[in-house]
Amino acid sequence: MENNYKTTIGLEIHAELKTKSKMFCNSKNDTNETRPNVNICPVCMAHPGTLPVINKEAVKSVLKVGLALNGKLADFTEFDRKNYFYPDIPKGYQISQYKYPLVSGGVLNDIEITRVHLEEDTAKSSHKGDYSLVDYNRAGVPLMELVTEPVIKTAKQAGDFARELRLLLRYLAVSGANMEKGEMRVEANISVSNNNKLGTKVEIKNLNSFKVVEKAIDYESKRQMKELEKGNNILQETRGWDDNKQVTFSQRIKEGSEDYRYFPDPDLPKLKISEISEFQENELKKEIPELPWEKRERYSRDFGIKEEDIEMYVSNDLYGQFFEKVVENFEGNKNLIKVASNYLSSDLAGLKKNSDIKDLGQLSSDNFSSLIQMLGEDKVSSRGAKDILKVVFEEGGNPIDIANEKNLLQQSDESELQKIIDQVIEENPSVVEEFKAGKEASLKYLIGQGMKISRGSANPEKIKELFIKSL
Repeated sequence: MENNYKTTIGLEIHAELKTKSKMFCNSKNDTNETRPNVNICPVCMAHPGTLPVINKEAVKSVLKVGLALNGKLADFTEFDRKNYFYPDIPKGYQISQYKYPLVSGGVLNDIEITRVHLEEDTAKSSHKGDYSLVDYNRAGVPLMELVTEPVIKTAKQAGDFARELRLLLRYLAVSGANMEKGEMRVEANISVSNNNKLGTKVEIKNLNSFKVVEKAIDYESKRQMKELEKGNNILQETRGWDDNKQVTFSQRIKEGSEDYRYFPDPDLPKLKISEISEFQENELKKEIPELPWEKRERYSRDFGIKEEDIEMYVSNDLYGQFFEKVVENFEGNKNLIKVASNYLSSDLAGLKKNSDIKDLGQLSSDNFSSLIQMLGEDKVSSRGAKDILKVVFEEGGNPIDIANEKNLLQQSDESELQKIIDQVIEENPSVVEEFKAGKEASLKYLIGQGMKISRGSANPEKIKELFIKSL
């Protein structure tokens, strides 16, 4: 059935901006506040006679996002009133942008973007049986809305786009974009058709994790296909996601833009972006850091490490900064860089995951570099390096000192190793004969016995070489 239908997806993503104050007043913008209704004032509570003032930093943040997306920054822009009634809108309307958004166009993850505009967030409602409570701390917080073109084809593509946008917002330091705190919310518009025309659009509101975005889109796409197979029409509506039942459910008939009766807000000035010096592109570019896709390209070109390692460093600032400091000590030696990346992404990440330590424990980038150098010079074995890494991570200390204390330095002295070879040969005559008769596995056993006698300190390559020479 699915092969006969085409799914088309567009996303609307809201992200709260990380400004000190709200969008149109000086009330504190604090997503970590748990006490209800403490970050409020007459302006964001819409008391009669109050007037809004535009938050310049919020405007600047959206322009920086637009620049990073290669969008077109507006020269003229204005704010509009979006009229609708709900208890979480104290004014009876929301100040948003309609005809003249701050950013038009742009691309992210090969997905075309329609617009990026700025508005104020709503309050937060908590429904308790037959009544509701409203916390206005969030009312008036600067909210960026990004709208994509309806060009997304799969749930995974939608999820990947949302992940990349969150990463971009964090790199630009304009939003924490923590979905579990409601700092970033995704809405998906989904239509299904069996011809070249777009089907009826259904919106799924307030998707609060990337997995939920993908699950909801998959479910809704299949639901619409089943309805069309039955000969039913798809109703244009807004639906929600029930995570317990893993289904979408109808919330209300979808409004159109005419239902909101947009008109320019008479209390706010029109903005001529070109007349505001700090909003000029050359000034904004000074505040744009290396972006995620640029960092991926640099890591691949300069370091030649695995794609999954690159993604780990790009998406996790803790590991990314640590990796950068480590490779500074290797002067472009790609072999050491690759070894370091393998130990960082697997062994060190594993130690971090299995502990309660928030950072990288007692391990400094210099000590980690020293350990990798020791490994590259065959001073310690792979097993020895892992043991040393665990000690340094949990207790601190210099890797070379720990190697000496725990007898983990690798023996490469031929005269000393030959004594071990001779002992193993003498103690295992039958295995020696099997090897001479052509049984290759016997050599691995003999090497294992040699490593056991040396307590893991023998250089395995050297001991293998001496065994072959002796036999």
